[in-house]
Amino acid sequence: MRHDLWTPSGEPERYELFATSVPEGASESTDGERPLPVTRRQFCQALGAGVLVLLLREVRAVQESGGGRRAEIPSMPREISAWLHIANDGRVTVYTGKVEVGQNIRTSLTQVVAEELRVPMERIHLVMGDTDLTPFDLGTFGSRTTPVMAAHLRRVAAATRELLRDLAAERWKVERWAVEIAEGKVRHPASGRSQDIGELTRGQKLSRPIPDTVTLTPPTEWRIIGTSAPKVNGRAFVTGEHRYTSDLKLPGMLYGKVLRPPAFGATLVSVDTREAEAMPGVIVVRDGDFVGVAAPSTEQATRALVAIRAQWKTTPQPSSREIFEYLKKNEIEAEGRSRYVVGSLEDGWRLAEKQWQQTYTVAYIAHAPLEPRAAVAEWKDGRLTVWTGTQRPFGVRSELARAFGLPEDRVRVIVPDTGSGYGGKHTGEAAIEAARLARAAGRPVKVVWTREEEFTWAYFRPAGVIEVRSGMKGDGTITAWEFHTYNSGAAAIRTPYAIPNQWIEFHPTRSPLRQGSYRALAATANHFARETAMDELAHLVGIDPLEFRLKNLKDERLRAVLEAAAHRFGWGKPKTAPDRGMGLAAGFEKGGYVATCAEIAVDRATGEVSVLRVVTAFECGAILNPDHLKNQIEGALVMGLGGALFEAIEFENGKILNPRFSRYRVPRFSDLPQIDVVLLDRRDLPSAGAGETPIVGIAPAIGNAIFHATGMRLRSLPLAPNGLKGETRLP
Repeated sequence: MRHDLWTPSGEPERYELFATSVPEGASESTDGERPLPVTRRQFCQALGAGVLVLLLREVRAVQESGGGRRAEIPSMPREISAWLHIANDGRVTVYTGKVEVGQNIRTSLTQVVAEELRVPMERIHLVMGDTDLTPFDLGTFGSRTTPVMAAHLRRVAAATRELLRDLAAERWKVERWAVEIAEGKVRHPASGRSQDIGELTRGQKLSRPIPDTVTLTPPTEWRIIGTSAPKVNGRAFVTGEHRYTSDLKLPGMLYGKVLRPPAFGATLVSVDTREAEAMPGVIVVRDGDFVGVAAPSTEQATRALVAIRAQWKTTPQPSSREIFEYLKKNEIEAEGRSRYVVGSLEDGWRLAEKQWQQTYTVAYIAHAPLEPRAAVAEWKDGRLTVWTGTQRPFGVRSELARAFGLPEDRVRVIVPDTGSGYGGKHTGEAAIEAARLARAAGRPVKVVWTREEEFTWAYFRPAGVIEVRSGMKGDGTITAWEFHTYNSGAAAIRTPYAIPNQWIEFHPTRSPLRQGSYRALAATANHFARETAMDELAHLVGIDPLEFRLKNLKDERLRAVLEAAAHRFGWGKPKTAPDRGMGLAAGFEKGGYVATCAEIAVDRATGEVSVLRVVTAFECGAILNPDHLKNQIEGALVMGLGGALFEAIEFENGKILNPRFSRYRVPRFSDLPQIDVVLLDRRDLPSAGAGETPIVGIAPAIGNAIFHATGMRLRSLPLAPNGLKGETRLP
């Protein structure tokens, strides 16, 4: 029996899209109508229900199809001119609503256009994330850029190539099949004619519709796709020439600061701004619960903010010490609740010779982006323009339009290439704050969050409790699988293993902290629990963990990465020292298949865990740029190392207790292991995104390696924030 109640929401842990998009108590519209918090219904009304449904369905379609199913963006323009323009000088401008936040899609998207258009990469310029210039886009998240946008721009470029052949054939009165395009030139070899593509188009608008079917360059003929092309504009990033939002400066610009509550849920009782208002050049803005200042310099704005006297009313809140008990006790009925049932658990338990169950937990963690939130806002002629680092420029445009009661065509959002997001920059907090201050000041205003503000008022990766129960035959065949996850989310919640009887369920709960998307969403939590459980089950029946997984696995792509990682790692070899341990984990998410092996060492005197080496095998269909894919995988592994070993938000009564890098541990150079990446290039398959999936295997692989080294089974992330001595006694 199969009973599937999986909801269409796909990824319910994108809490930030349906909750407060500015910090608590930080904003209220001037007409008295509080724009936030936003319910799902309000969100649908603001963006259009069709947009929301397509957003959720598109993410899920890519997940379930392994990246092979194309889900179009709503209202996707059908004419070439909306996406591509060829200037008189032959330079090609390509337009996309995607944004560059460190994943290097500017390069990969340039590569696919260059390949299909037969133009050198250096002649192509991408305009990205500008709501006045680029077609509407849902956002840069969900590993959708490569399977959706790269595929679409390939079609646009291929259609343009065929248009150029038509133009040349018509102008030269020759057969179109005899026209060739290479290196940005259109040629007719038989007559010796040749013309630059810019001379051919004369800068005219390319108004031809993109056909439903267009001939793409087959992988066997790729010359640019599949190569390790250098990063576009890489020199500007290395030399510091590139300007981020926090570097921007407009004539007459002021610098803004916002008064923050002392704790989550605090409400403003009274405020005295007289001392700040008396400071030269300082403008104090009071807009409902929103209180901020604008001044000629950041230093002056900071002094003015300190001078404001505010009284707040706070309410008791749960702490990080009791969060898991709190989550279990505060389950709620919500649209995001989902359930997946296959077969009968009763049958599974009856067939099982061994039964087992355990509980796993994951802490809230911060995104800790290199660039904190920042925005520059300018009002001119009744129009609002905001420069900000966000993964959803059109989403932020909607937030701004709603906050200020403007039509969306009176709001422009421009996204400079941004210093990382990891799913943490989907909302427009800093944009709204800068716009409020700029409107009151009558001048452009820049708001740059401090690191402490970023750690406190941004949203976190959700904490979670995961309960797993399983049954097996004596030979290691799994007969029953029950998996309940509370709060953390539903991404990658289904097991890739061939188990006939399953009950898998996501339980939404109340959260005391603001939470939302994080790299790979809940796939990090669900893979940690599942792959740790698989290791425990293997140990229970005395089977090698690799052999146990392969025994219960039918997915050949997942099998391939497991075998590739194990082979490169040298799985099965004896320990090189008593304090060493080896572990592995595997998984699938958003069209990508990953297997990670880790070797660790434990200092018996201090309990410190060192990750010595990591081997990750990854397959995401056809690879667009091998070196940059490796960079993504290595970055994911390093980021995942922090969440695995020591990253955790500590809080009490609504206050974050470790809101700075000196108290919030992220991986350091001294923590980094030797990393070996094995790429499986499947040019026979569509390309899937790779920004998220590689992170999911590192935490369970490390935890399993710790067990191999010490016999201690750790079931909570982070695994060893204070070393193993701080958690339990070493054997």
